[in-house]
Amino acid sequence: MAFSVVAVSADASSPLTAARQIAKEDDEIDAIYDQVFRELITFMAEDGRTITRATRLIWVAHNLERSADRVTNICERVVFMVTGKMEEIGASKY
Repeated sequence: MAFSVVAVSADASSPLTAARQIAKEDDEIDAIYDQVFRELITFMAEDGRTITRATRLIWVAHNLERSADRVTNICERVVFMVTGKMEEIGASKY
């Protein structure tokens, strides 16, 4: 879950392998974001007093998800630097 530091440290000798592994985890982050979003919308619908807090938490979750997308972009650049080929390794189902 959440971009393995273990993958980076365990595979420091192979940045290509580490980049591909980390990029695969983006779908998991996307799924967590979707779950958080749905749950917070439910809280807001059930109790109007939670709207302000839930909206702020949705923005936090959104920014974390976008950060994961940026990490995936960095991983794609690492793959390019190592192989000389542009690969879309973070092709998401979302």
